Order: sequence, then C-alpha cells, then structure tokens
Amino acid sequence: MMKLVSDRGSEEVENPLKISFEFFPPKTEVMDVKLWTAVKRLAPLDPEFVSVTYGAGGSTRSRTHATIGRILSETDLTPASHLTCVDATRSELDEIARDYWDMGVRHIVALRGDPQDGIGTAYRPAAGGYAYADDLVAGLKRQAPFEVSVSAYPERHPESGSWDTEIDVLKRKVDAGADRAITQFFFDNDLFEAYLERVRAAGISIPVVPGILPIHNFSQVESFAGRCGTSVPGWLRHRFAGLDDDPVTRQMVAATVAAEQVFDLTDRGIDQFHFYTMNRAELVFAICHMLGRRPNVQDQAAA
Repeated sequence: MMKLVSDRGSEEVENPLKISFEFFPPKTEVMDVKLWTAVKRLAPLDPEFVSVTYGAGGSTRSRTHATIGRILSETDLTPASHLTCVDATRSELDEIARDYWDMGVRHIVALRGDPQDGIGTAYRPAAGGYAYADDLVAGLKRQAPFEVSVSAYPERHPESGSWDTEIDVLKRKVDAGADRAITQFFFDNDLFEAYLERVRAAGISIPVVPGILPIHNFSQVESFAGRCGTSVPGWLRHRFAGLDDDPVTRQMVAATVAAEQVFDLTDRGIDQFHFYTMNRAELVFAICHMLGRRPNVQDQAAA
C-alpha cells in the first residue's frame, strides 16, 4: 500500500534524486512570460536536464529552436530538444540535428511523433523520412555522439497490439543507441513496476525514468489520459471530486498526490524522475520541496 506523505518526511529519501523537467515552446507573448517564469523558478533545483517539446511544421520547430537557444544563452540549464519523424525528410532532420550540435545541444529526445491527423488516426511515415523512432535514433548517432532519450509506455502504446510488440519496439530503440527511456505519465505504480520487470526480463538495461504529471486540471488530464491509453484509478478520481471550482484546494491535493506517487516509487528503488511541467512551476516546485530537492541559499538569492 502506498505510504502517505503525512506518514513520512523528505529526509527518508536517503540518496539524492535525479530530476528533469519538460517544457513546451510558447505560442504567444503571454505564454512566453509564463514559460520563462517557470524556467527561472525551477532552475535553482538543478535538474539533470530540461527538455523542450517539438511538433510537426516549421513554426513549431522554430519555436523549439528559439527556446533551446534562449535556455543555452540565459541559463546554466542543460537543454534536451525533442525531435520527431513526422513530416520531415532524413536530410531535414539530419540538418536540424547538426544545427543543434553546433548550438551546444548534446541531448535529444527522439520520438516517432503523433500521427499527422491526431492521436487515434493512422500513422504514415513521411516520404523520404525516418519511419520510426529507432531509425531516428540511429540517424542521430550517425550525426554526432548525442545522448538520446526515447519514449516508453507502462500501459502500452495505443497502437501496440501486445506486450511482445511493445517491448520489441523499445528494444529496437535501445539497439539503435538509445541511452535512456522516459515513460508516458501514469498514476498506478504497480503498472510501472510490472512494465519495468518486462523490460528487464527482455535484457534491456538502460534507465527507465518515470514521467510524472502533476494534475492542474483533473478533467483535462482524464480526457487526455483516455486518448493516450493511460488508466485513471478510481481513488484518484475520488481525490479530485468536487474541486472543479476550487483551484486552491485542487492544487494542494495535486501536490500531495504527485509527492505520494514519487515517494512510493523511491520505496521501489527508483531514483530518477521526469516532470511534465506544462510550463507551470508551482506544483513541481512544491513536490520537489517535499522530496527534499531544494535550491541552496545562494541559488535562491540569485533567483
């Protein structure tokens, strides 16, 4: 049974946790302010890296590139750019990879990407492109000695027909050179543990880092979870029941739920976590504080 935050203290996490944060590039000036407020708030926590998402289409790609550039020039953070196979030729992606290397980026999160027509529709490899994530991983490794992270799915990718297929896809990415796997968000730690046992039984030894999603809006998260194949336990739904119009209480519950999840995973031997920030710092900062990951006095003064 999961041990509640109220039953323990952050000092019970004996070894320093490794953390990383995911951001997405802003589309508007208001979103830009929100992003950089979050970056500056979380930077003193000294994450291993921060990743920036990437979508199909030139405007999205340019925003990712600009965000990565600003992180490099204005912070001491280590950025990792997402890169997908969607709507791009091999030569285009190779050029993007070389540009990132020349900028100083040494870490890429290599993904197949969502189907062009949205989750739930058929995926079509781009003509002349890297068809799948393992192809992209191999291509990146040919361009430069990038550190490469890939995706993993504790409840199977929606397009996987079986666990054999799911594990085989991950193994192909590892064989192509992947250094780390970061999971889709999940809420049931037993499912993650069962997945990790399958991965290790298949001889896959790279780190598998849990993706943690703090819940800012339960209804939105539940809807998104349904589209990407993530189950929502009844106890979690009960925790957020009646809080749609009570953001203050909802935020307190969300921080407690996520901290409980991470504490429980540390009890199971996990010491690396990737937080999907949604470009908001408050919940992630509170969770890290409860876990004992805090900025030092000098960092706080500088912030």
